[in-house]
Amino acid sequence: MHAAHLTPVNSEDLPVYPLSADDRLDSHYFMVWERRRWLNSDMRLKGTPECRALYFDLTNIAYDHSPVGTLPDDHDALAKMLFVDASHFKSLCALEYGPLHKWTRCLCEGGEIRLMHPMVLKSLTEAVARKEDNRARNEAANTAKRLQRLRITVAGYQADLSKNDAAVRWMDEWLTKEGCSYRGGEWIERAMRAWSNHMFDLNRVPGRGPA
Repeated sequence: MHAAHLTPVNSEDLPVYPLSADDRLDSHYFMVWERRRWLNSDMRLKGTPECRALYFDLTNIAYDHSPVGTLPDDHDALAKMLFVDASHFKSLCALEYGPLHKWTRCLCEGGEIRLMHPMVLKSLTEAVARKEDNRARNEAANTAKRLQRLRITVAGYQADLSKNDAAVRWMDEWLTKEGCSYRGGEWIERAMRAWSNHMFDLNRVPGRGPA
């Protein structure tokens, strides 16, 4: 990164970093590295071996920072993280293909200004999307199993009721709202009574009390 990095910038002109401190990938002990893109990149072809090594190190470090994928906007702090002399690091950053090549300032939550890299952000955005997709699939699978267990239990009381998908789903939601942690017989019977009362209320004629 050039010396222009030190020029004051209006925070309103900075891109807003889309990930927050809540977007975490704690279970990811690896990062996606696009090998062919790297092998053909200007940074690899034109950067010095030292700059390439520090560049790769900073990419790894960014994955453990918050928001994930960002770095402090502080050359001295970055030099300490890389275990290199601060003045030497600053001189390397003045090169066209220095350790902070294509790292740019951005505005993070809370108004903090940090550094981001477009390819790191792309990789992380895809990883977060995959995480959300996996969580959605797991939640759907867990819900399906829970409903099936409930259906089987209800069948032991009323076979016809267990075949009513709307009833089973309604009782499942009712049990969840009631904070039922173990769906024993007493809770199932209560859920069935609640469903019966619910249907009775729906079927009452407006303006008239129960028969």
